[in-house]
This record gives sequence, structure tokens and C-alpha cells, in this order.
Amino acid sequence: MKTTAGRILFELKTRGPAHTIALAERLGISRQGARQQLESLAAEGLVTAEAKASGVGRPGNLWSLTAAGHARFPDSHARMTVDLIEAVRGEFGEDGLDRLISRRERETTAAYLAAMSDAPALSERLDRLAALRCAEGYMAEWTQGQDGSYLFIENHCPVCAAATACQGLCRAELETFRTVLGADCGIERIDHILAGARRCAYRITKRAESV
Repeated sequence: MKTTAGRILFELKTRGPAHTIALAERLGISRQGARQQLESLAAEGLVTAEAKASGVGRPGNLWSLTAAGHARFPDSHARMTVDLIEAVRGEFGEDGLDRLISRRERETTAAYLAAMSDAPALSERLDRLAALRCAEGYMAEWTQGQDGSYLFIENHCPVCAAATACQGLCRAELETFRTVLGADCGIERIDHILAGARRCAYRITKRAESV
């Protein structure tokens, strides 16, 4: 998304709701230019605004993506994937679908572990995992908090339709992360797109005995 409008959509997708002035500063454009772009995107039904205070003064517009705006970031082969899930469920039942998910989980875990074989530090493993997930379309990143914990974020789910149809995929994802990040850390999902959050996020902490 190289256009200014595309960059605004990307900012709102990856960093969440923002005021006009904040978007202008991040993109290096004028406030008026940002407002014009946002109003155009709103006319297309891609963004929406809510009056909300930002410091001193009158409330300003806090912009966020609409469902149509989120849909600009594709859900890979959504219809075909959902149809395949339903076909497997119909032919082999839930047990058969669970076996298929478990097999995919094992293969994904093995590939991720191979990519991290020379990354002993947790920060290195998070770097590798973010790169792997970005390559798969998850727009992943991580940060470290002042308390020493880590936050692993996926700003997009390219298989959201499939995960909605088969939530075992989300369970498998969490188990894969627990395995590849190592037994020396704990991980919990604190934001979930399927639960209505704008992103999936995982809080990661070093276990006390490993510090």
C-alpha cells in the first residue's frame, strides 16, 4: 500500500485507532492532507470516526478501520478453505478434522523449530517467529515491556474465515508458539481477533526458575 490512503489504512491496521494529527505526524503530511484522505476513506466506508479527546481542547476525531477496511487486508483463499474444512468435517467428523489440524500443527512446529535452531535467546526466537509469521501474512511484531515481559502481536489474520469455521486452528497456533518459544517462558493470549479484538496478542514471560 504505497499511496497515502493505503499508508493510513496500514497505520490503523497495525497500530490501532488514531487521531488525525497523530496520523499526519507518522506519515509526514499536513493535518489538512490527512483529514482529506480520511474523509475520502470514510466516504468509501473503509474508516469511521469517533469524537474523542486528545489532550487539551475540543475532542478530535479518533479514526479506526471498519469491517470493510479490515477486509482490504486479505484472508487468504477464505471461501475455498472454509469449504474444505466443512468437507473434511462432513466426511470424517470432528475427530478427523482434529487429526488434520494436529498434523498441520506438527509440521508447522517442526519448520519453526528448524528456523530457530541457532537462536538460543528468547529475543532471537521472537525475531525469527515474527519474520516467519510476516511471511505468512500475519503482520507480526513484538515489543518488550518495562516489566521485562514481551508482547507478540499479529495485526492481521490471513486465515480468519478458516479460524472462525474451525477454532481448533487457534488452539494449534497457541500450542505451536509455546513449543517453539521454549519451556523457559510462559505464554498467554490476551487479545483475540475472533473475540472482537483488532489483533491477536500474546503476553510472554520468562519463568522464574529460568531468570
